[in-house]
Amino acid sequence: MEALAGSRIYFPCIKPPTMKHNFGRQQRVMITRASIAVEQKTPQSKVALVRIGTRGSPLALAQAYETRSKLIAAHEELAEEGAIEIVIIKTTGDKILTQPLADIGGKGLFTKEIDEALLNNDIDIAVHSMKDVPTYLPDKIVLPCNLEREDVRDAFISTTATSLADLPAGSVVGTASLRRKSQLLHKYPSLEVLDNFRGNVQTRLKKLNEGLVQATLLALAGLKRLNMTENVSSVLSIDDMLPAVAQGAIGIACLNHDEKMANYLASLNHEETRLAVACERAFLETLDGSCRTPIAGYACRDENGDCFFRGIVASTDGKKVIETSRRGSYAFDDMVAMGRDAGKELLSKAGPGFFDPR
Repeated sequence: MEALAGSRIYFPCIKPPTMKHNFGRQQRVMITRASIAVEQKTPQSKVALVRIGTRGSPLALAQAYETRSKLIAAHEELAEEGAIEIVIIKTTGDKILTQPLADIGGKGLFTKEIDEALLNNDIDIAVHSMKDVPTYLPDKIVLPCNLEREDVRDAFISTTATSLADLPAGSVVGTASLRRKSQLLHKYPSLEVLDNFRGNVQTRLKKLNEGLVQATLLALAGLKRLNMTENVSSVLSIDDMLPAVAQGAIGIACLNHDEKMANYLASLNHEETRLAVACERAFLETLDGSCRTPIAGYACRDENGDCFFRGIVASTDGKKVIETSRRGSYAFDDMVAMGRDAGKELLSKAGPGFFDPR
């Protein structure tokens, strides 16, 4: 494992944009209706073989349906009508939309009720956005599967500008992420940030169109899964906005004694993604990160097949950003050690009080 230094680091694992969309040409954001519909429950003659638990947002449903499609493709018996059921579960994070995430608990806001349904055998597997999953899991729950990761970068969306650099001083950018807020203010201190800009993708775009803010930042992965990339003005580079830990990754959980579900999930797991997420989550766990501390981390495979990791912690006002990087072999134990080591370094550099609630 090798610690790396440098003020600007090139990510060999991020390729130039290849999407066919013409980012930045439109000046008016058009909200595309998500191509996901809530599954209607109909009387069934048999119990579903797999009950998938998910939140009810269009993006969460898109991820659940992606999981269902992959299960059907891998297992013939799951292709029969009624073999897979989508179970929608409303979480605390979905119920309370008027307060910042940090003020209502942070960790587990989008997973707690789904975990309870899994433990109560109301569902068989749970599909999560990995960046919402706490670094600890409840007893009896395991997370053995990650689907192949989507693009990890953040998208800039505005009705008036094609990039952050084009926004006039004093422009308001809406986000619910302290990670985005701190990195944004660090590079563009003349901008203002509305940091309780919450709601699903469609809700945030509606607020943007109504003029509540001049721009917003959203995960490109979610927009791609919703087929809504036509709304993107431009895509931020990894150097400009380091992603959240596990951004773009879908995780699927089951009970630790459920061999049948474990076998189903084993056929879906993308090992390269699982290892990268493990590295990033080891970093986050070492920092004991919460929604109150801006933390970003990204691990990927470089051109030599090794793991390259970069992580940062920051003050919420963006005035202080501390970063580190590592390179080492692309193997589970080495990558977890890499993430932990990077976290310990930043804890030491930040010093006492840096992670105290503000």
